[in-house]
Amino acid sequence: MQDGIDSAFEEAAADFDRSVSRWREAYGRLNELGHTARSKDGMVTVTVGSRGQVRSITFDPRVYRKLSPSELADAITSQLGAATGEMSARMRELVEPMMPDGLRYEDIFGAEASLDAFFPTPEKR
Repeated sequence: MQDGIDSAFEEAAADFDRSVSRWREAYGRLNELGHTARSKDGMVTVTVGSRGQVRSITFDPRVYRKLSPSELADAITSQLGAATGEMSARMRELVEPMMPDGLRYEDIFGAEASLDAFFPTPEKR
């Protein structure tokens, strides 16, 4: 009987180790990701990191002669949106296959994410 219990614990520990290794690998790849978005006219280039953090914003030297301040602001905002959107899509591709059964990606990382995905209130169970 004890051998069966020991074997079950060893198997559970091995499963846990494999799962942790997959998550560590995924997070390592996430940390390496970045995305650069460039406006169609080439005036504004934005690079973001894996979690949407701005790494750089660069301007064509002619940007101040070609764009008004509000157009420049719009161009920056647009490229930030494009770059962070692409990073979100890449993150989803990497993480979603490892999500536990019954737990949706949006519940953890979506705009409406909350602790309810992990700790549902009694009326949501």
